[in-house]
Amino acid sequence: MRIHCVQFDITWEDKAASHARAEAILDASNPPPGGLIVLPELGDVGFSFALDRIVDDRSEQWACQLAARWRCWVLHGWPMLGPDGKGRNVSGLCSPDGTLLGIAEKMHPFTIGNAGGVYMPGDRVRVFDVEGVSLCPLVCYDLRFPEVFRRGMSEGAEMFTVIANWPAQRAAHWRTLLIARAIENQAIVVGCNRVGSDPSFRYAGGSLIVDAEGVVVAEGGDEEEVISAEVDPAEMRTWRKVFPALRDVR
Repeated sequence: MRIHCVQFDITWEDKAASHARAEAILDASNPPPGGLIVLPELGDVGFSFALDRIVDDRSEQWACQLAARWRCWVLHGWPMLGPDGKGRNVSGLCSPDGTLLGIAEKMHPFTIGNAGGVYMPGDRVRVFDVEGVSLCPLVCYDLRFPEVFRRGMSEGAEMFTVIANWPAQRAAHWRTLLIARAIENQAIVVGCNRVGSDPSFRYAGGSLIVDAEGVVVAEGGDEEEVISAEVDPAEMRTWRKVFPALRDVR
């Protein structure tokens, strides 16, 4: 499976501008059909709390159009309202035919940054079949909680995506935790972070694709770019058989 992480400078609360920027970067990289394109958390508005300005159906529509155009799977982050009328920070997965396969809600709102009053926590992890691989999408702050990864594992996860607006000042944590989650779960881990800045933080990219043994197979710098790598699910499954540490989880 070919994975493409699109790290770019999201235009604050401007979906049209953010879409245009991401499309230009993808056009330059020209990803082949059949892969997985991953975009950052809240990838067309930034880490905004202004739900009245940023919640509409354009994010989902654009992600599905992108999937159909490139004939790839697309994982994109956007804000939406839950049944209770309160915010949800979600990771949406669109299939290559341009349909929305499903949505995974961020399990841990970033309460340190006051997001807990705006975005409500998800109540369950989701696992989707992507080209025969069981994919569990998570979002940013979720990375700090190994328990939620174990919940994904209990649902059969083989690969995790972590889309993020992870500040530059904690970039070392980002890299270390992504590798650790891959090692401890013997799973492929894909972390897609933004670059640039918003009214509160600067972001340093550092998107990462890590194999099930914790080897970094692709890593981004601090500029706009697409990082791509081929990951082999068969190698991950073989590693789980050769070194069956997961059977000792209790």
